[in-house]
Amino acid sequence: MTTDAAPASTDLVIGDDGLARPVWASADPMLRDYYDTEWGMPVRDERGVFERLSLEAFQSGLSWRTILAKRPAFRAAFADFDPDTVATFGEDDVARLMTDAGIVRNRAKILATITNARATVALRADGGLADLVWSFRPASTPEPRSAAEVPTTSDESTALSKALRKRGFAFVGPTTMHALMEALGIVDTHLVGSHRRGTSGVWQ
Repeated sequence: MTTDAAPASTDLVIGDDGLARPVWASADPMLRDYYDTEWGMPVRDERGVFERLSLEAFQSGLSWRTILAKRPAFRAAFADFDPDTVATFGEDDVARLMTDAGIVRNRAKILATITNARATVALRADGGLADLVWSFRPASTPEPRSAAEVPTTSDESTALSKALRKRGFAFVGPTTMHALMEALGIVDTHLVGSHRRGTSGVWQ
């Protein structure tokens, strides 16, 4: 949506291109590009879902910008998030990753990523990771008009968290799973008035 009118929310900023974005995506070029091209667009392949699940876990307690800036290093360190490869990682790999300054060197999160790769491989016998995650798509999506109205958890993210934990996944709490659902396009939490609102094709 290109407009010269004031944005629908004080939490939206009209850019020099005439497009309305939330404050967090309005200035930093990397965040702006991520918001415009990736965040909230549907991801339905196993590797893509596994990568985003892994990065959301690493993001816990940190800023998303930190993780996004390190994403190329994460991809190099974790074999482009190929679940089959990461599932074979052992102690030597953990030691290697703990010395890799390009990523977040958190042993618990590194071990969780390996655990989740193995759980992802095992889940193929029961429909696969992507289908399971998408099965928790709600009947409706939030329609936030301000940053304060954007939910951080939901009944569906809580249920998804429980389902993944039951299948052996780690670092998949309800808040992290809600962030994952936003990133994958399962819910649309773009602010009403943002140029990205409704652009995923999942929600009209």
